[in-house]
Amino acid sequence: MIIQRIAAFTDGSRGGNPAGVVIGDSLPEAAVMQAMAAEIGYSETAFAAPDGDAWRVHYFAPEAEVDFCGHATIALGAALARQQGSGRFALRLNHAEITVEGVHSATEWSAAFSSPPTRTRALSALAVEEILALFGLTHDDLDPRIPPVLAHAGMDHPVIALRQRGRLAAMSYDFSRGQALAQRERFCTFALIHVETPQLIHARNPFPFGGVYEDPATGAAAAALAGYLRELAWPAQGPIMIRQGEDMGVPCGLQVDLDGAAGAPVKVAGSVRAIET
Repeated sequence: MIIQRIAAFTDGSRGGNPAGVVIGDSLPEAAVMQAMAAEIGYSETAFAAPDGDAWRVHYFAPEAEVDFCGHATIALGAALARQQGSGRFALRLNHAEITVEGVHSATEWSAAFSSPPTRTRALSALAVEEILALFGLTHDDLDPRIPPVLAHAGMDHPVIALRQRGRLAAMSYDFSRGQALAQRERFCTFALIHVETPQLIHARNPFPFGGVYEDPATGAAAAALAGYLRELAWPAQGPIMIRQGEDMGVPCGLQVDLDGAAGAPVKVAGSVRAIET
């Protein structure tokens, strides 16, 4: 079984979040996929096999299966385009059906997915206090334009918007404590963000739920955030760029569109590159 290693949401020839991609005629048992993901060691690995007119997809982090992963979907779409030719591919996930468009040519290698439907719900006051305490934040650190909320686009991501870029850059937390909170509440990642302009947002995404301290690019969280901003009637003209991974030394760029009605899927796009081993 061939394992492809692809960095998604790259910044030109730099950066990008590594994902494993395994495409086969059939899917291995769940325990085998989990063991392979742990051995590969990336934040997620996508496993895909033909399923009628679509592809059945599972995503595994090193310590758990997740229902949806954006950067691994970008990597998978790009891998399918390289294997099958550029085009749109239907994907069947655990709890959703989505599409990904892959482009592979002499001058471009990229993909864009249409996320699962988006929604938000309130975070309890206790959950907000626990999250703030975990990251050493106070209510004065919060951007009042984007109140804390639980945003969903295939998985749940608490969104915490910070007034100052420096507070985002200084992010740190106790991993064991964060993992216990994330697993108890089923938080996929914590989406900490700072708005530089309405069309440029900086993000960091701790991922203790999956056994990873921080993800350098998180397409699922970007889609969830975009769905939330759309509900807020966010004053942006055209696509929004989310810059992530810069504080890790792994620059990434995720482009999201706010088109569509509240709750509709969100388009998230990015370029990719192969990881040499």
